[in-house]
Amino acid sequence: MNARPLRPVMSVDEVNSFLDEAFPQLNGANRDYEAISITPGACVVRLHAGYRHLRPGDTVSGPALFTLADIGGYVCVLSHTGPEALSVTTNLNINFMRKATAGPIDGHCRILKLGKSLMVFDIDMRAGAGLTVAHATGTYAIPPKHVVT
Repeated sequence: MNARPLRPVMSVDEVNSFLDEAFPQLNGANRDYEAISITPGACVVRLHAGYRHLRPGDTVSGPALFTLADIGGYVCVLSHTGPEALSVTTNLNINFMRKATAGPIDGHCRILKLGKSLMVFDIDMRAGAGLTVAHATGTYAIPPKHVVT
């Protein structure tokens, strides 16, 4: 756990607006991926999985779930460190547990450690009856604060 208490510095609306501005290619005309809630040390993100996210067999594709995991980490780092577009993924490991079909998939993300330059997180992605369809762990690099002189 973190030595200091974690407090969000951005709201859900602020994060979603920031994603729309800084990362417009994520959703295009639709809001397929979005932040749903932000709490101290955690967030919930959602994939509205539709036809374009399916692979043969009507299964939500691995890349769509991988993106949900990555967005979960990004929302956690943004909401707890501020609107820095250049926070980047340095590691992401995913395990696919069971088939997910079209519909909402919620990623329950929590910060495991937040330091000055790195944030470690995990995310449990659940669909339908709340069953885990994938689980991931990852690390985000946080750029140093720029001092203007």
